[in-house]
Amino acid sequence: MISTRANKNLSPALVLAALVLFILATISFITPARAQKLKQLPPPPPAPRYKPKPTPEPEYEVVRVTSNLVMVPVSVVNAAGQPVMGLKQSDFHVEEDGRTQEIAQLGDPEQVPVDIALLLDVSASVEARFAFEQKAAADFLRQVLKPGDRATIFAIDETPRFVQPLTTAALASDKLMSIVPGKGYTAFFDSVLAAEKYLDQSSSQGRRRLIVVISDGDDTARILDVSARQSRNGELQLMGTAAQLQFIQRAQTDVLREVQRAEITFYSINPSGQTMHLNVRVARSEEGMERIAQATGGSAFIPKNDADLDNIFRRIGSEIRSQYLIQYYSNNQAAGHAFRKIAVTTPNQTQLHVRAREGYYPKSQKPDR
Repeated sequence: MISTRANKNLSPALVLAALVLFILATISFITPARAQKLKQLPPPPPAPRYKPKPTPEPEYEVVRVTSNLVMVPVSVVNAAGQPVMGLKQSDFHVEEDGRTQEIAQLGDPEQVPVDIALLLDVSASVEARFAFEQKAAADFLRQVLKPGDRATIFAIDETPRFVQPLTTAALASDKLMSIVPGKGYTAFFDSVLAAEKYLDQSSSQGRRRLIVVISDGDDTARILDVSARQSRNGELQLMGTAAQLQFIQRAQTDVLREVQRAEITFYSINPSGQTMHLNVRVARSEEGMERIAQATGGSAFIPKNDADLDNIFRRIGSEIRSQYLIQYYSNNQAAGHAFRKIAVTTPNQTQLHVRAREGYYPKSQKPDR
């Protein structure tokens, strides 16, 4: 009975053991077969390599722009008339025909070279003061011009006399002292135009151009020439005062236009003093020089006496050495060759007095005659 009961207890265990053996045998049979099947599969294809497409080069539109670089010498003084140094580009504001311009560069006055055309009147009207004016002008060149600066000399005679091409201060001063005064008429307008043309052709871009004239501005040579052409029967008949004044005004306008076109700053020294008011034509000639000086950013001076001449030369020299050179590329799209007005200010320092040329004619284009 005990044996029968033991057999009953072992039967489930034997069944379970047999079942386990059967499962293990099945697994051992299937696994090699599956492994064999896996070994027979072809190898996986290689991973695709990414080939980036070449970036197409951008197609740029070629735009041709004609740049118009404008240079504006600027003098800045305080309420006492003393030059103001140390201003920065951001201190200035420039407008052209009412449109704001972006300043590209502000040249330091000590770093921008100068080309000066000095015109000395040698006509009969200045004979008494000639030697003193000659020496004062020569001293001016020696004292003002620095290495890199240049000067050219013209004599205002019956016709323009070209005395010295652009050279150093020392050579120009020596040549100036060699000039012999004449006793003829005064070809003032033609002499200024000759100096303007020479500077326009000989002074390179980036240099300041100045004309300094020592004369009363009374052009007797042109008046006599026109009067002679209008005279009849071989007798010289001088044109009337009204006609002379009209002629002078037209000539002054022509000279101003050419000086502006060449971007030249004009200075004049009239040694006649207050006696010029005794002659209406001479007084009108002085007014013309003042107009040219104002329009180009320069100054016109009338010495009180001979001793005052040195002071005036020192003042001009101080102004030249303290000038700023504003450079900008005009954004004015207007076509043609009409005169373009320039306005330069110091908005953040309104107490300062700024003097600059009133405008310019577009480069490579001649103004209307």
